[in-house]
Amino acid sequence: MTLLELAGVSVHYGRIQAVSELSISVDEGEIVALIGANGAGKSTTMRAISGIRPLSGGRISFAGEDITKLRADLRVVRGISQVPEGRGVFPGMTVAENLDMGAYARKDRKNLPADLERVYELFPRLKERRTQAGGTLSGGEQQMLAIGRALMAKPKLLLLDEPSMGLAPQFIAQIFRIITEINQQGTTVLLVEQNAQQALSRAHRAYVLETGQITKTGAGRDLLADPSIKEAYLGVA
Repeated sequence: MTLLELAGVSVHYGRIQAVSELSISVDEGEIVALIGANGAGKSTTMRAISGIRPLSGGRISFAGEDITKLRADLRVVRGISQVPEGRGVFPGMTVAENLDMGAYARKDRKNLPADLERVYELFPRLKERRTQAGGTLSGGEQQMLAIGRALMAKPKLLLLDEPSMGLAPQFIAQIFRIITEINQQGTTVLLVEQNAQQALSRAHRAYVLETGQITKTGAGRDLLADPSIKEAYLGVA
């Protein structure tokens, strides 16, 4: 079943068109990756889905409902959570307080302890540091915290914007293993990522975005083997 659908979506920043008549879909249970160079429109697409950027054309549907004009906070209530580029943790709050902020829109408060324990099982390091201020964590730990905070909203769709950016290689591998585990536990994932090797090896399907338009789509592993993708994004001639 299709969970998310973008149909002919366009987004402008003033007179500059960042995304042009973009059409993509994400089915329930999938990991779908959006790859592309800097400035291709990947993060703009994510902001459009989460409601931070208004559309200048097209339509967005989620779980069969048109959400094109729905406010960003109400999209969280519907089941869309975004981990923004740059992580955006609350630096003065503890790890536990940051995670609690992720659940601000939830009405089913009785399930919060179990969901918090699930986050701590995925990220044992967060449990060890639960009383530590978010701003004192390493980059990798902050990324774990940002993902954990988004999971506390109990999303149907998790939007991950450049989760590996600025991380050491060992953290990158760990983050992508956890993304796969989150997906296997039932959460659908849309992933924007410059690390094409990791993204395509984990994604069921992927789209290649260039200057605001989709230029290729296919199974993640098929695109990983595509010579033009290898040359452009994997540094292999």
